[in-house]
Amino acid sequence: MVKLDAILTLIRPKQWLKNIFVFVPMFFGGSLLNSADIMAAAIAFLSFCFVASSVYCFNDIIDLEADRHHPVKCKRAIASGDISVSQAYAIMALMFVLSMLTLLLLPVNMLKVLVVILAYYLLNLAYCARLKQYAILDVCIIAFGFVLRLLAGGFATEIVLSKWIVMMTFLITIFLSFAKRRDDVLRMNETGEAPRKNTIRYNLTFINQAITITASVTLVCYIMYTVSPEVVIRVHTDYLYLTSIFVLIGLLRYIQIAVVDEKSGDPTKVMLRDRFMQLIVLLWAVSFLIIIYII
Repeated sequence: MVKLDAILTLIRPKQWLKNIFVFVPMFFGGSLLNSADIMAAAIAFLSFCFVASSVYCFNDIIDLEADRHHPVKCKRAIASGDISVSQAYAIMALMFVLSMLTLLLLPVNMLKVLVVILAYYLLNLAYCARLKQYAILDVCIIAFGFVLRLLAGGFATEIVLSKWIVMMTFLITIFLSFAKRRDDVLRMNETGEAPRKNTIRYNLTFINQAITITASVTLVCYIMYTVSPEVVIRVHTDYLYLTSIFVLIGLLRYIQIAVVDEKSGDPTKVMLRDRFMQLIVLLWAVSFLIIIYII
């Protein structure tokens, strides 16, 4: 009998926080008070959560031998022996089926969301099996996965996405991915062993420059979004650019965590543990909502 704790370790529900990007079209589209959009986005969110868990199962199956020799990943459910490979495949299939069944609840654009989720699934299976071994390509695939989450949310709610939001999503996730790779490089420099096969194709100089470039372009994209004519017309205000202050502070804080504190290994954990980052995100969200719904 497989223990519930082992299953939860395998499917990683804490990582479902990443799928919050499905709600981003609603936030920027000013439809947070629309119950139909909330329901549609929630369905797409759940579907993404299940399919992402299916990918996590496959990833742990593929990385079984490497995880057994890793100081932290050896505690994963399959590597530790809590779940067998055959059981992991069964859970993987179950998560995928749950994702597809959840999509049946969508009132509109079910086929479009299905195509997006299948594209995400197949791309990430390829990533786990082979593509994650290639430096730069690995972070681009991760970033594209978040763009697909954004598109799924847009299709589910029938909200047209600004090109600047799409670009900003791609860039911010590349920024976070490079910051995560920096942690791998630090570990490699300390132990002499590469945590990932492609870590040898990175070094601190390259990573630091990549983080700086992507953070800078992300900020520019966000500012361009806030002042773009179509956005100003849609939200009926030209004050959105003021929220750029919090975006800048947030980016600087994350760079501080990555470069000074050297604790950027898991973006999800950073967001859940760092109180200053949480405060900045809260202030940004509140200011954004006030400008859209009140001013």
